[in-house]
Amino acid sequence: MPISDLLNGPLARTTVALGTAFLLGGVIGLERQFRQRSAGLRTNVLVAVAAAAFVDLGFRVGAADGSVRVISYVVSGIGFLGAGVIMKDGTQIRGLNTAATLWASAAVGAFAGAGEAGEAVLVAAFVLAGNTLLRPVVDFVNRRPITPGETEAFYQVHVVCRPEHVTAVRDMLYDELERHDYPIREIVTLSESDDFVQVAASIIPTTADPKELDLIVTHIEHRAEVTSATWTVETLA
Repeated sequence: MPISDLLNGPLARTTVALGTAFLLGGVIGLERQFRQRSAGLRTNVLVAVAAAAFVDLGFRVGAADGSVRVISYVVSGIGFLGAGVIMKDGTQIRGLNTAATLWASAAVGAFAGAGEAGEAVLVAAFVLAGNTLLRPVVDFVNRRPITPGETEAFYQVHVVCRPEHVTAVRDMLYDELERHDYPIREIVTLSESDDFVQVAASIIPTTADPKELDLIVTHIEHRAEVTSATWTVETLA
């Protein structure tokens, strides 16, 4: 085969597509690796290159229709890969941003595989902007105090009592919160010893009035069977 055909043929196109995906996936992955995320340099490169390879293969085998079908499969397939990096830690969900970055790397690879190098660069630039330039904004918002009137959050009312009073405290917690129209998801024992037991009532995610919760806790603390009481709040994942 003449060298000119190699330089202008399908092999050259595939080489450019995979090279573009490799470089752009590497740029995205390097930022993730620098921040010590679970899906770093190699993972993002492999996702971008694989997406580019599949789309390029679909185009060569089935022309435009083939590449469109392959792209749809890539989108759904990356969803399974992304699910593998999402972890539940208590009430918090971790890894969503990493999964989204993998999905975006696949989009970069798909553009590269379709021969749209300029668009691939543009998507990669926006992905990097999302993971870097928006970080200060996210940090600023996260440092703001949780305002129950504005934020739907997860609330718990904690009560410490003697072991022999646990049943009475559970009933009292249920009645007190229901009386103030706060539906309870569950009442659990967080810790227990021979002397004290900590019981927590989890309120169904909602908005709440902190002053009202303070009054509820104060009222509970005045009960003879209660040693101490407080309430906590954290934002939903």
